[in-house]
Amino acid sequence: MSEKEKDTLEESLMEASYKKNVSPIDKATLEWDKDLIFVGRTQRRYEIEFDANLQWGCKPTDSLMLSLAGCLAIDMVMFLQKMKVKLASYRIDITGERNPTPPQYYKSFEMVVHIAGKNLDPKKVDRAISLSQEKYCSVYHSLRKDMDVKVKYVLEEKEPKEN
Repeated sequence: MSEKEKDTLEESLMEASYKKNVSPIDKATLEWDKDLIFVGRTQRRYEIEFDANLQWGCKPTDSLMLSLAGCLAIDMVMFLQKMKVKLASYRIDITGERNPTPPQYYKSFEMVVHIAGKNLDPKKVDRAISLSQEKYCSVYHSLRKDMDVKVKYVLEEKEPKEN
């Protein structure tokens, strides 16, 4: 990718609609339901259930892991689309290693991104990962600075579905 293409990509990313709509203040509510079950509601009324016993909801650490993968995925798909990559499918498998004693924070994450599409270019995929991690992924930049986050990918040539 040439410097001019990189600059053009950067400019179009800055104009991305979802990045423009980020509020400087986010609010949410977490309400105790019963036992060790809580319901979180965002300011836009989306809900997520947390359950320490894993019977009715996910662990807060699971939602953190999925939030990291979701942030990378949104960035990458948008960047790849701007780079004219035709995607057929996209999936992230993520593994988190936690500290064995309290506080049991995540020490590292490893993500394997599976991308299928037509004429996939590893340089474009590397650039999309780099842009997300270095500049755009809010979740990544909200984590511990000593956390190791590795991203690998698998590319598969496949015809994209027509919209």
